[in-house]
Amino acid sequence: MPAFRRLLASLAVSSLGDWMYNVALLAFIYERTGSANWLAFTTAARILPIVVLGPLGGVLADRHDRRRLIIASDLLCAALMVALAAVVAFDGPVLLAPLLAAAATLASTVHPPAVAASTPRLVDAPDLQRANAARAAIGQAAIVIGPAIGALLLAVSSPAVAILANALTFLAAVGLVASIPAGPAFRPARSGVSAGLLAELRDGVDALRGAPAAVRMIAADIVCSAVYGILTVTLVLVAGRVGAGPGGYGLLIGAFGVGGLIGAGVASRLDGTHWRRTLAIALVLVGLPVAALGLAHTLWIALALGLVAGTGAVVAEVLSETALPRLLDDEVLARAYGLALPAALSGIVIGSLIGGPLVALLGLTGALVATGAGVLALAFLLLRRPLVVAVPLPVPSV
Repeated sequence: MPAFRRLLASLAVSSLGDWMYNVALLAFIYERTGSANWLAFTTAARILPIVVLGPLGGVLADRHDRRRLIIASDLLCAALMVALAAVVAFDGPVLLAPLLAAAATLASTVHPPAVAASTPRLVDAPDLQRANAARAAIGQAAIVIGPAIGALLLAVSSPAVAILANALTFLAAVGLVASIPAGPAFRPARSGVSAGLLAELRDGVDALRGAPAAVRMIAADIVCSAVYGILTVTLVLVAGRVGAGPGGYGLLIGAFGVGGLIGAGVASRLDGTHWRRTLAIALVLVGLPVAALGLAHTLWIALALGLVAGTGAVVAEVLSETALPRLLDDEVLARAYGLALPAALSGIVIGSLIGGPLVALLGLTGALVATGAGVLALAFLLLRRPLVVAVPLPVPSV
């Protein structure tokens, strides 16, 4: 799988840079404004484009050569990072910073569905789950390592330098993808475009509606994303209760991320046949620790519970991504992924929005216990019927 390894390396480089530059971007925004509202606006500007326009990225990935799309996306992101670094270095209007960040997110909307739809063609069918686990591990590692690199760069240089370094990571990613020979692994399954944008989006929706097992897997991923969103709010309070101090929140979020790395490793070793049982275990590993967090009063217990919850969440994510190419036709796979990814990200947004009101209504303990119980109840509803995922047919590879 040399071609997939190069694609994976490009994903690792750009993902690390993305989380690294996020630290620099927020540092610049806070330095210029001193406002938490500006920080929230900037974070929203980075997320909303892929939530709203992610399905468009899936349509493009089903219309055009995916290798070219990935290269074009990374080149455009590199150019936007150079522009953002210039704004930061020369004290340009602060509003340009979140707008350029939003533009970079918009430019990258085609990247995830293009990679996801190409992966089943770049690896052998028995290795698909292991390949998706590797992609998930990169995402989790970037969350843990990227901000640390960003903080180090800020300590020795400036936000502009850190953002410019992110531009270089995109160029490195372009070089890696460009070194992969063009071929059928990246070509769309259909030739020509016979329908309009809305019609193609409806095809993706219809494909998912025609595969109830895929919808249930995606729903499980959304549930885990919503839990993460709730934890971004409640872990601040948990850190205070366990006496962890100002750095406790970062430790607890970090434990969730480390658990995600463990989950990716676990998922890569699963045989991919007992889908219902495996997904049930994954959701239990999310629900029970989150509920127990409501009762935790020591840092070490809270860290252990966060680690276990992160493990279950990423196992569920890997199962969802592995199921899609096995349940859907290749020609609509990118569009389906372009719908599934924004749905999962929306789960994070919704979870973060309801976290505060939930704590206000039930208290910290009640909010976390209710969240964990909700995960277990939804797991029962999603998995009360058999979950059949067929073995995929061979696909062309590089």
